[in-house]
Amino acid sequence: MIQRLHDLLDGSYEEMVSIRRYLHQHPELSFQETQTAAFIAEYYKKHGIEHRTNVGGNGVIAKVTGSKPGKTVALRADFDALPIQDEKEVHYKSSVPGVMHACGHDGHTATLLLLAKNLNELKDDLEGEYIFIHQHAEEYAPGGAKPMIEAGCLDGVDVIFGTHLWATAPTGTVQYALGPLMAAADRFEITIQGQGGHGAQPHKTRDAIVVGSQLVMALQQIVSRRLNPIDSAVITVGSFVADNAFNVIADKAKIIGTVRTFKEDVRSFISEEMERIVKGTCLAADCTYEYQYFQGYPAVIPHVEETKFLIESTESVKEVLITEEIAPDMTGEDFSYYLQNVKGTFFFTGARPKNEHTYPHHHPLFDIDEKAMLIAAKILGTAAVTYHNKKQSSKKVNESLLQ
Repeated sequence: MIQRLHDLLDGSYEEMVSIRRYLHQHPELSFQETQTAAFIAEYYKKHGIEHRTNVGGNGVIAKVTGSKPGKTVALRADFDALPIQDEKEVHYKSSVPGVMHACGHDGHTATLLLLAKNLNELKDDLEGEYIFIHQHAEEYAPGGAKPMIEAGCLDGVDVIFGTHLWATAPTGTVQYALGPLMAAADRFEITIQGQGGHGAQPHKTRDAIVVGSQLVMALQQIVSRRLNPIDSAVITVGSFVADNAFNVIADKAKIIGTVRTFKEDVRSFISEEMERIVKGTCLAADCTYEYQYFQGYPAVIPHVEETKFLIESTESVKEVLITEEIAPDMTGEDFSYYLQNVKGTFFFTGARPKNEHTYPHHHPLFDIDEKAMLIAAKILGTAAVTYHNKKQSSKKVNESLLQ
């Protein structure tokens, strides 16, 4: 069965590439992906696959039912793009000014569509049900995962698998974690209200820029001096905006940034500590302030048993050259919500382009090695099909990982 699936996927590779490039040329921003959702739905309609649209927003769900009883396995791909100008000189360059698939979601979608198509061709020999979750709005919190779950996309699901094509890892590499894989991604906004005035008369003002500068430095000391060194966290100020006249002392400044953590207690501690520092600094400078902390996606924490099972599934994929356990990454992903509701795992599929330059995710020159889509499809398909015999196979993987 697995070899038949792999052979079908090999034969579908050119179609997979064609779909990915079409989507790359026609990107849509988070919560605006109406045409992409319609394209996905039309593909399933064309191939006679049961599906549902407008799930929790622009989400699409498809289902393939095997002829034999078994578990229900869900597979997920996201399909939104980013507000970035595509600067690549390729024939499939984005045709939408200022919008680009700079994170590989076009590849995720093409991977899942062709996997669904080929599993549907094998349904007479399959066990259980296969749910294909095409999720909108991963890039922008509050994201699409949560409303899709609330709309029932995980109802009856026993396990979920997902992958991210990872352009900074070599093609043929599979990266996983037996603990946290990706961080909780939060956002904060601080507005400082001082009293402006002439640049030559600072004694008659309360300088919001000076206070803001003190805050930028003080916030960094939370991680270096207030947090247990064993715990990991990042506090990054990404924007500092105030009046821009050369001879005016600003009366207001706004600081915006992100906090990344893995533990919920660390997440809460940093939020509280930030407000304490903001309050004290502004009080000392006789300024007022507004502090807002927005919790984004929780940390992505794969389930250990399902992760070990997934890694075993890579053994039958000849294109996989290496599987490696990696340290947690500080980037965020709303796949975390799925893992809070059902067992499952998330992993990175290496997709480094075969050229002299490698550009990271969210870069204007970002691209992937499209062969990674085929590898991802084979891994996800193998895991989904063999999950019905998980008890026997998980024992094997546990033993192999202990050797």
